[in-house]
Amino acid sequence: MTKPMNRIEKLITELCPEGVEFKSIGEICQINRGRVMSKDYLKNNAGDYPVYSSQTVEDGVFGRIKTYDYDGEYLTWTTDGANAGSIFYRKGKFSITNVCGLLKAKVDGVNTKFLLYILAIVSKKHVSAGMGNPKIMSNVMERIEVPIPPLAIQQEIVKILDTFTTLKAELEAELEAELEARKKQYDYYRDELLTFNERELRWAPLREIGIMIRGNGLQKKDFTESGVGCIHYGQLYTYYGTYANKTKTFVSPELAKKLKKARKGDVLISGVSENIKDVCKPLGWLGDEICISGDMFAFRHNQNTKFITYLLQTTSFSRYKERFAHGAKVIRVKQDKILDYKIPIPPLAEQERIVAILDKFAALANDISIGLPAELNARRKQYEYYLDKLLTFTPLKKEYAN
Repeated sequence: MTKPMNRIEKLITELCPEGVEFKSIGEICQINRGRVMSKDYLKNNAGDYPVYSSQTVEDGVFGRIKTYDYDGEYLTWTTDGANAGSIFYRKGKFSITNVCGLLKAKVDGVNTKFLLYILAIVSKKHVSAGMGNPKIMSNVMERIEVPIPPLAIQQEIVKILDTFTTLKAELEAELEAELEARKKQYDYYRDELLTFNERELRWAPLREIGIMIRGNGLQKKDFTESGVGCIHYGQLYTYYGTYANKTKTFVSPELAKKLKKARKGDVLISGVSENIKDVCKPLGWLGDEICISGDMFAFRHNQNTKFITYLLQTTSFSRYKERFAHGAKVIRVKQDKILDYKIPIPPLAEQERIVAILDKFAALANDISIGLPAELNARRKQYEYYLDKLLTFTPLKKEYAN
C-alpha cells in the first residue's frame, strides 16, 4: 500500500498543496427519496429491474419490477432502521422504496464512487437514534460536509480502493469458507464418534438416567460484582462454549438463597431461543455450585458430563428437537420432550475415551475458530486504516478558498 499512498501524496502536493475544499452534500448532489412499494405491488408488477430498500443483505434488493424510476450513476442510502446510514453505489436502471435516499452528483468534478467511500465513513456519525429508531433523513444528509479534492486525486483513490475492496472481499470469502469447512469436519467426526449400534449397548431416555431442575427468578439486573456464581440462559449463547468451571457473573448471597442451583457435573440446557438451531444449547458445568436463571434447566445425572454434553450437540439431537420445537418469535422445547430423548449408554470408561478424543478435536476446532476470525478482523482493520488514511485531507485555508 506504500506505493499507492506515495502516488496520492505526490498528486496532493502537485494539485492542492494548500489543502482541500470541503463542501456539503446539498451543494454537490441532488437529493431524492424513494416511494412506497408494497410486496403486493412488487408481485403485481414483477419484472427485471431491481427495487432497493433499507436492507443490506443481497445488496439491498427488495424485489424486481417491470419499470424503473432512475437510470444512471447514483448513490443510495438507508434512511431508517438498524442499517440507517448504509451507503450503496448504484449504476443502471432501478427504483427505490421510501426508506431509501438517493444522491446524484449535480456539479462537475465529483466522482460518485469517491463520494461512496467518503460517505461510508462519514454518514454513520450523523445517524440519530431518537425514539429507538435510527434515522438519517434528507435534511441531515444535505448538511454533511465532505472533502472534494481535484478529480485526478479522486479517481486515483477510487482505483486503489476498488482494488483493495475486491481483494478484501476475496480473502474474507476464502477465510469464511475455510472456517465453515473446518466446522463441518468437526461436526462429522463428532457425530461419527457418537454413533452407536442400538443392539450393541443399552439406550435410555434422559429421564431414566437423571432429573431436570428448572431455573428460576434470576434476571440480568440482579448481577453483582462478586458473590455467588450464576449463569443466565442468554449467556449460554453469547459467552459459554461446550463446558466451563467458572461463571462470568454473580449474584448476592441473599438472592442466591432463593434461586435454583446447578452442581458440578450437571448439564445446563437452554429452554428458550430466538431460533430452532440454538434452543436446547447445552453446557457441561464442571465447577462449584451456582445459581441458574429461568428458561434453562440443569440436568443432573450419573454419567460423564462431557459425554452427555457432546451428545446434545449432535446432528441427531438437532433433528430430534426440531420435531418438538414450538413458538414463533420465541422458540421452546418442553422439558418432557427433552427427557424423552434416547441416548446410548456405553460404560463410563468408554465415555471417557470418546470424550478425550472429542476434547482434542474441539481444541483444534476452537483454535481455528479463534484464529480465522482474528485474521478476518485484522484484514478489516487494515482496510479501515487505509480507507481512513486515503480519505483524510487537510482543509483548504480560508484565504485560499473561492
